[in-house]
Amino acid sequence: MKTISITASLIIFSLLFSGCRIRPEQQKATNPDPLYQPEWISLQRHQTPEWFLDAKFGIYCHWGPYSVPAYQTEWYSHRMYLEGDPIRAYHESTYGPVHEFGYKDFIPMFTAERFDADEWAELFLRAGAKFGGPVSEHADGFAMWDSRLTRWDAKDMGPRRDVVGEMAVALRKRGLKFIATYHRHWMYAWFPTWDPQADASDPALSGLYGPKVPAGTFVMASQPTVPLPDEQFNREWYDRIVEVVDKYEPDLVWFDNKMDIIDEKYRLKFLSHYYNAGNRQGREVVATYKFTDFQPGSAVLDLERARMSESKPFPWLTDDSIDWKAWCDIQNPDYKSVNRLVDFLVDVVSKNGCLLLNITPQANGEIPAPVRERLLAMGDWLRINGEAIYGTRPWVMYGEGPTEIVEGHLSERRNADHSAQDIRYTTRGDALYAIVLDWPTDQVVLPALGTNSKWYGQQIGSVKLLGYEEELEWEQKVQGLVIKLGARPRDLEHAFVFRINGKP
Repeated sequence: MKTISITASLIIFSLLFSGCRIRPEQQKATNPDPLYQPEWISLQRHQTPEWFLDAKFGIYCHWGPYSVPAYQTEWYSHRMYLEGDPIRAYHESTYGPVHEFGYKDFIPMFTAERFDADEWAELFLRAGAKFGGPVSEHADGFAMWDSRLTRWDAKDMGPRRDVVGEMAVALRKRGLKFIATYHRHWMYAWFPTWDPQADASDPALSGLYGPKVPAGTFVMASQPTVPLPDEQFNREWYDRIVEVVDKYEPDLVWFDNKMDIIDEKYRLKFLSHYYNAGNRQGREVVATYKFTDFQPGSAVLDLERARMSESKPFPWLTDDSIDWKAWCDIQNPDYKSVNRLVDFLVDVVSKNGCLLLNITPQANGEIPAPVRERLLAMGDWLRINGEAIYGTRPWVMYGEGPTEIVEGHLSERRNADHSAQDIRYTTRGDALYAIVLDWPTDQVVLPALGTNSKWYGQQIGSVKLLGYEEELEWEQKVQGLVIKLGARPRDLEHAFVFRINGKP
């Protein structure tokens, strides 16, 4: 995780994408060579596909051996080895000393006996997601697919299931795009392979714990890593994600940050391999990155637990967890409210973004009831209001209202809840959607739609509240479009969408 500002990246990105997006039919004329070379200038020709621009909402999950202790964080596997860390104290009091019970010993306990890929995929579908998938490998080095490259995988140990493969089939069967996320670069020095008192120092376990490195090698992403990974680690990093791409053909590959510790030649080699594979198979694929791990324009920029303060001229992604505190199942979760999740989605979409929401399955494969309830409630909202989300594009202004958004990595905790004065806009075809983020007391005023508005240069012909069949009383005035409202309709919740059409 990083704490550095993303401002520099966004400035560069805005300069690269200040013009119109090249559509696929224009791309053929611009780029007669369909093959991508492992060079940034070649990879920057790759265009974000329409399916991603239309999708807006996806779901993934952190699920692995770290789900067994379910204590505080998915970083349990790292912190259980740190002297003085409260997770180390918990581990020793619950499971024993780390030289007797190491992280490897959670794997047989990760049996996933209630995992049902079809059940998960059906939930994703009912939640309104258009793409989804599991973490294919987290920083713990345990592969969640049937790998030829390591025995430390979910097919050969633990669940003895090809989790990635089963999810790919189940999601695609329901018409969802399939994604795989990859965090292996964090695994470098994640475990104390230098410490003879820890099981991680056993050379026989290096397939899980990684290469032996000096003490102090592990640092957060904002600090320089010394020494950097060697050629063997780089090659293994590349080979494993290429195996996922070639075997499961994900529509989107998502990378965690700190990927800049991987030699640039392997990052370039992966992107060219992935994009070329998509071309050969007739699939439009997406890769994502954080900060400066790829060069702007070569893939889609992703923010973690964060959003943009303004609309951007380029498509972007944010990944956030349904739990305020953790990315995996933990004993005392703090789940976000449905209202917070819906408002977050609306705000992101209004600014040309897309939400990838993380959920937290239990070690046995069950999805906690409060998580299911929130996902189904999001799906209920999207069934009524989805036309204001899916397939939309940003309007000339993203919205208006008093609530300011703090932009930056891991900044979401600093953002307040929205109010009835906060409005977000999206557009599709001839319709403009005004999404009010809470129910007003008696009326809503949309200043951007006044008779003298520089934003909306036509007379309004109709105003409809989605999910409500009665006619609305409204008037376009100098100060804005004024819509009279009474009590909130019983079946409408969270955010309220007005579809506005101009006079013919």
